[in-house]
Amino acid sequence: MKKFLFIILVILLNFCLFGCNQSECTSNNNECEFCEICEECRECEKCPEPTNKLVEVKLGIDLIDKNLSIFNGKKVGLITNPTGVNSQYKTTIDVLDEKVNLTALFAPEHGIRGNSQAGGSIGNEVDAITGLTVYSLFGNTKKPTKSMLENVDVLCIDIQDVGARFYTYIYTMAYAMEACKEYGKTFVVFDRPNPIGGKVEGTILEENNSSFIGLYPIITRHGMTMGELAKLFNTEFNINCDLKVIEMENYIHDLYLDETTVPWINPSPNMPTLDTAMVYTGTGNFEGLDISEGRGTTKPFEFIGAPYVDPHAWANKLNSLGLEGVYFRPIYFTPTFEDYANKLCGGVQVHVTDRDKFSATKVGVAMVYTVKEMYPNNVQLQSYLKLVTGVDYINNMTYTLDQIFTLMDKDAENFSATRAKYLIYQ
Repeated sequence: MKKFLFIILVILLNFCLFGCNQSECTSNNNECEFCEICEECRECEKCPEPTNKLVEVKLGIDLIDKNLSIFNGKKVGLITNPTGVNSQYKTTIDVLDEKVNLTALFAPEHGIRGNSQAGGSIGNEVDAITGLTVYSLFGNTKKPTKSMLENVDVLCIDIQDVGARFYTYIYTMAYAMEACKEYGKTFVVFDRPNPIGGKVEGTILEENNSSFIGLYPIITRHGMTMGELAKLFNTEFNINCDLKVIEMENYIHDLYLDETTVPWINPSPNMPTLDTAMVYTGTGNFEGLDISEGRGTTKPFEFIGAPYVDPHAWANKLNSLGLEGVYFRPIYFTPTFEDYANKLCGGVQVHVTDRDKFSATKVGVAMVYTVKEMYPNNVQLQSYLKLVTGVDYINNMTYTLDQIFTLMDKDAENFSATRAKYLIYQ
């Protein structure tokens, strides 16, 4: 029996001495790459942190208790939608209703509960849960009126943006800031991440193409949070309202949303995933063409096509361009509404293979150019495309792709210099 125990002891000792493979330790502080083995034998005192650990970001609304002085004794209005939640999924409506004197709600495009499709009309209503009046800020009235703000001292916004110039929520914010300046109210932004990171790319809007999907001359993919954009709008475009940004904690610009603990909640009905948001600043161009952008499918803005498109020919053409970080896969799909509803379409799916190298805006222009060249008698470039891209020269096909890419790089350089003055986070 003693001999048997001695053999077991020798085996265990050999495993601890050699199983951990101390020769593979990567530094003098005894950090070892073989974490699973180290966990077993406990020879290494310190193993490296997992590389996929999520960053615990504190949202602006998570920090409400530190900022209650802004709201004390004030009547508070809130612009929000289903993305307005704290890190425990509690709605900002409920948080403010408990902690401050919440007196009015304001709905952007798609409604305060997310019950309206893109461009759908929404009207004033009474919120079934709180009993508060909900004022519509989409449709005929985009700026809060004096009567809407009569029972409001502080107007807040808590909405998840997607990082694209032509997403309407940032202009709902801008108009609200203008109203606050006009009527002597304070405007507060509960900040939250830009889900597609801090990259800057695209075209700067020309003022003749100003609209509700591009109110100011900013770039397509701005790489800024709502709070940072509010600061930029307030100064660069002379709004000059009483602005306060409740900043996040632990956030940095290079983070994509799935690298943080912040939950993804669909910002709009056709923005179901972060993958959608990644391509949207490019494939959103197809809202200005008579081509389906995949609405009513499982992959809106990732599926692009039309009944007359040969998917293999278009995919081969696009892949031959050598654009970085992307692969175009030939597909067939049937959209259930808008362009070519219930008709079989040929097209491509945009697969992002390296999102750090991927340029959504260059991909979007390349897709427009190639499909127009291949099907000149079928593809119609509508005037709406100018509002999406912000420039005339893409719609007019004035330049080659390489020339456009050079112009886009210059625009990115210029906008980066402007935005640097308003960045809150590293």
